[in-house]
Amino acid sequence: MSETEDGRLVIRDRIRRRMRLWRIGAFGLFVVACFVSFSVRNRPSGPHLVRMDVSGEIGSDVSRWTDALAEAEKDPSVKGLLLTINSPGGAVTGGEMLHDAIERFARKKPVAVSMGALGASAGYMIAVPAQRIFAQSSTLTGSVGVIMQAPDVSGLLGKIGVNFDVLVSGPMKGQPSVVKPLSPEGREMLQGVVLDMYDQFVDIVARGRHMPQDRVRALADGRPYTGRQALKLGLIDAIGSRQEALVWLRHETKLPGSAKPDDIGDDQKKYDFVRRLLLRPSGLLSSVFPSGFMSMTPYVDGVMAIWKS
Repeated sequence: MSETEDGRLVIRDRIRRRMRLWRIGAFGLFVVACFVSFSVRNRPSGPHLVRMDVSGEIGSDVSRWTDALAEAEKDPSVKGLLLTINSPGGAVTGGEMLHDAIERFARKKPVAVSMGALGASAGYMIAVPAQRIFAQSSTLTGSVGVIMQAPDVSGLLGKIGVNFDVLVSGPMKGQPSVVKPLSPEGREMLQGVVLDMYDQFVDIVARGRHMPQDRVRALADGRPYTGRQALKLGLIDAIGSRQEALVWLRHETKLPGSAKPDDIGDDQKKYDFVRRLLLRPSGLLSSVFPSGFMSMTPYVDGVMAIWKS
């Protein structure tokens, strides 16, 4: 190979490296632009309503909702909240934090809830601070209760000859365990935890719905109710759609019928859109990073208030 050809190869390699750097830089700018464009909002300047959508299982981290509520609560131009719920429930801790944030907002400004197919367990917990709860006739709601699941695979491990030694500082440490059966003392201890959280749930419903605790306990055996049943039992206020909830909220806030709510707390949805764009099998990052590079499964803690079919 001649010196001229060698020089050409060196120049070609340099150009390729520079093009690679330019592509990486352009890709980085594209990612930044996606996040910036999805974060920019055109906020209404005058008096307006806000809408917050809670869909799917409620995890332990509900900060995107609680932060948005705190901001809207302090904003004098925000006159009320339309809370749309389509959730079977989820983590007790997340439900409690979100409930408390909605309750603080409702002390200052009216809140209307519109339930979709599901507003059960922790999904119902976050609804009760509202001044008015709407549900469809077929909505599944209620399911007031707490569940703790403790899988035990010790029997299976024993059959295949795998044993575990677990060293603990006290008899209640390590209860429950996936590799050891739950002891009677551990069962009693954990049942006490579940019942205490259940008592807190009952108190939340009784306070929010202005019902005696005995009445709530009679309804709170974990069963779900349809919207029509819930209305008769006093768990909701009216059968109606999101539009009817919005009409009620406009009337309460004395805003015109043309007032449309501004969505809040949906930054995670926008983030998820960008994540799917980049990380799905056909996404832009799938050819750059190996599979399993990122795990973004939402965390739900072990004690849950959730309806399961």
